[in-house]
Amino acid sequence: MSYAYLFKYVIIGDTGVGKSCLLLQFTDKRFTAIHDLTIGVEFGARMITIENKKIKLQIWDTAGQESFRSITRSYYRGAAGALLVYDITRRETFNHLYSWLEDARQHSNAHMVIMLIGNKSDLENRRAVQKEEGEAFAREHGMVFMETSAKTAANVEEAFLNTAKAIYRKIQQGEFDISNEGNGIRIGPQQPSVIQGGSSLRQGPQGSGDRSGCC
Repeated sequence: MSYAYLFKYVIIGDTGVGKSCLLLQFTDKRFTAIHDLTIGVEFGARMITIENKKIKLQIWDTAGQESFRSITRSYYRGAAGALLVYDITRRETFNHLYSWLEDARQHSNAHMVIMLIGNKSDLENRRAVQKEEGEAFAREHGMVFMETSAKTAANVEEAFLNTAKAIYRKIQQGEFDISNEGNGIRIGPQQPSVIQGGSSLRQGPQGSGDRSGCC
């Protein structure tokens, strides 16, 4: 299927916060209570529409264990967006946010859009981090904030779509150099030209680097 742009995402955060479940809910509309720990990186993709333009989201779900941090860092460099996830029932996952954010900003391009996600909002009776704390952290660090539930699908769609809309706005404002695929944005194979800042950028059919599906 043709698309106007491809956006690359990474999902980051401590192990067990529900990163893989968020990806599965977004791409497959299903929830699995028991999920093996991600080893290295897992992959998913889905097509969305923004302002009548088809946009393909290519999403990399990264492992949260410290032993895989060096692998995770290599994926920041080619990402246009990131979902930084913590578990509202586990205070330590919130406390580690600064470390994840510092890592992401150090190894990514300056315009990467980062959304803060407080996951497992369905477990209100076990809440250890108040919503206001998440909002305050996001505000302090210039991020958008949302609480989600991969189990009930609450706000999962919105989290991925709102991140894509923020990336799309930056493209329209000329903040992203879309001629550089290292920024995590690719012009679609059926888009002969895209006008940005008054210049025409041309790109032919994509090579085999464009993967789809979930593995």
